[in-house]
Amino acid sequence: MSPTRVLTGITTSGTPHLGNYVGAIRPAVAASRAPDVESFYFLADYHALIKVQDPARVQRSTLEIAATWLACGLEPDKVWFYRQSDVPEVQELTWFLTCVAGKGLLNRAHAYKAAVDKNREAGEDDDAGVSAGLFMYPVLMAADILLFNANQVPVGRDQIQHIEMARDFGQRFNHLYGDHFVMPEAVIDENVATLPGLDGRKMSKSYDNTIPLFAPRETLKKLIYSIVTDSRAPGEPKDADNSNVFQLYQAFASNEETAAMRRAFADGIAWGEAKQALFERIDREISPLREKYDALIAQPAHIETILRDGAQRLRARYARPTLDTLRSAVGLRDLSQAQVDGKTKITKATAPAFKQYREADGRFYFKFVDGDRLLAQSRAFDSARDAGTLIAGLKSGASGVDALFEASTSADGVTQDDVREALAAVVEAEQEKSAQKA
Repeated sequence: MSPTRVLTGITTSGTPHLGNYVGAIRPAVAASRAPDVESFYFLADYHALIKVQDPARVQRSTLEIAATWLACGLEPDKVWFYRQSDVPEVQELTWFLTCVAGKGLLNRAHAYKAAVDKNREAGEDDDAGVSAGLFMYPVLMAADILLFNANQVPVGRDQIQHIEMARDFGQRFNHLYGDHFVMPEAVIDENVATLPGLDGRKMSKSYDNTIPLFAPRETLKKLIYSIVTDSRAPGEPKDADNSNVFQLYQAFASNEETAAMRRAFADGIAWGEAKQALFERIDREISPLREKYDALIAQPAHIETILRDGAQRLRARYARPTLDTLRSAVGLRDLSQAQVDGKTKITKATAPAFKQYREADGRFYFKFVDGDRLLAQSRAFDSARDAGTLIAGLKSGASGVDALFEASTSADGVTQDDVREALAAVVEAEQEKSAQKA
C-alpha cells in the first residue's frame, strides 16, 4: 500500500515566532515521523515575492525558517525538505494549470476579493495595487500540491478555498489530458492551538505582537513580562480561561502542570509570579532548540547544501518524470514521434536510449528513456566519465540490469520489468550494430 503523501509549505516572509512553533512547526515535525506517511516540506519563496519586495528580507527569512525547522527536529534524510525556487518544474506546471484555470474562479479567491473590496471602499479602481502575482497565487499553490500528487495538505481554515481550487484545476486538466493528478484533501487540525500575542490578540506579525521563537533568553523574559494582564492584585482569584498568560503556559505545559497552574490562578497567584513560571516553562522547551538554531544559523552554507540536495533528489524522483509525462500529455512532444493523419509516424520509433547531461550543480546525470517516456533517472555522478562508463557497460551487456537499478530510480508507473525489457532492447540493438560493422 502506497504511503500517504502530506505536503506543507512555509512562506519565507518573516521570522518564526512562538505561535508558528505551537500551531505549525511542532505538530508538523511530530507528524513527519508517522509510519506510512511520505512528507514534503518546502520553503515557499516564490509565494513570498507576492508581498515582500525586500530581497535581503526574503533571503534572511529563508535562512531563519530553514534553520528553525531543522533545529526543531525535521530530518531531511527522512522527509522531502526543499526550497520552492530550486524546483523549476513548479513553474512549468503553474503555466499548464494557468491554461486550464477559470478566471471566474480566480475572481472569487478570498485574498483577491478582499483587495477589491478594500479598493471599492476607498473609491479606487477594483484592481488598484493588485499584482498578477496575488491574483494567480491559487494556481501557484495548486502546482506545489499537484506536482507531487499530495494526498493531504494541512492548512488553516482560511486556506481551504485554495485546496478546493487546486482540486478544480486538477480535475479540469485530467478531463482534458487524461488521469494525471490525484485530488488533494485539506486537513484541518481542530486541536492546534492559536496563541495570543503580547496584546491579547492572535499572535501575528500583522499585529506586531509576536514573541520570536529563538529570542535570546533575556529578551524572551522581557517580552513575557510585557504581556498585557488585568489589574487583579496578588491574592485575588484570576480567570485562567481568559488569561493570555495562562493560554501561553497551557500550550507548553503538561496536563499536570496546567492543572497546577489553574489552581494557582484560583488561589490568586501574582501576575509577576505567573509570568516567571511562564518564562521558565517556555525556556525549558525552547532552550535546547535555540542552541541548535544558533549553530545552524551560523552555517548558512550547510543549510544551502541541505536544501539543494533535497531539491535535486526530489526533482530526480518525482518532478522531472512527472513533467516529462505532462509535457507529452499536452502535446509538447518529440516531433520524430508525431503522426500524419493520425496513422503514420514521420520516422520510425527510436529504441530505448540513455541521455547523459550536466546539471547546474556541476554534477552529471543520465536518463533512460523510451521515446518520450522516462523509465529511470540516475543519481549524480562526479564526472562525465563515471556516468559514461556505466552507460557503456549497460549498452554492451557487460553490466547487468542490477547495475542500472543501483545507479538510478525508476519513474512513477514504471516497473522493473519495464526497465529490464527496455535495457534488453538496447543491448540487442547494440549487438546488431556491432554485427553489421563486422
